[in-house]
Amino acid sequence: MDCFSPEHAALKVKRRPKNTIAAGRRHTVGLTSDGTVMAVGDNKYGQCNVNDWRGIAAVAAGNVHMATNTGNAHTIGLKSDGTVTAVGWNMHDQCDVNGWSGIVAVAAGSYHTVGLASDGTVAAVGWNEFGQCNVSGWRDIVAIAAGCAHTLGLKADGTVVAVGDNEYGQCDVSGWRCIQLPG
Repeated sequence: MDCFSPEHAALKVKRRPKNTIAAGRRHTVGLTSDGTVMAVGDNKYGQCNVNDWRGIAAVAAGNVHMATNTGNAHTIGLKSDGTVTAVGWNMHDQCDVNGWSGIVAVAAGSYHTVGLASDGTVAAVGWNEFGQCNVSGWRDIVAIAAGCAHTLGLKADGTVVAVGDNEYGQCDVSGWRCIQLPG
């Protein structure tokens, strides 16, 4: 069953929503109208060191939901030129996004970072114990989301793909159809 025509999907892909605010476990990030970023809260790992960021189009923040004493966090900035920058806790290389280009959306899990490219492919870096970064084969993706240890992709046909920790069934989306496209 086709939920969306190719033309409809193409229009939606061009109008991807941009995240202008983000909440980490102990920090908050905001994108200003001039493309700079503000951050407040716990800065133990440098996750609020965004004062020199310019030309940012969207933001994301890692959020640790597990132990109350971890305090680990990272902040992701999608630049208007399609490159990505990151600061903060980087024990699992979740901030290693410097080589990314052509990115149109970003998402941050607890210890991983996900980027959606303009061609509908997806990149991911960071902690991969549950396979949450195994997205290299994904195609025709129009939106992404990152949970603590799982990653979701919305395809142009309205179906959803998922990888990562499925302890609670959070990746059981193979039967989903006609999910609303962004935009």
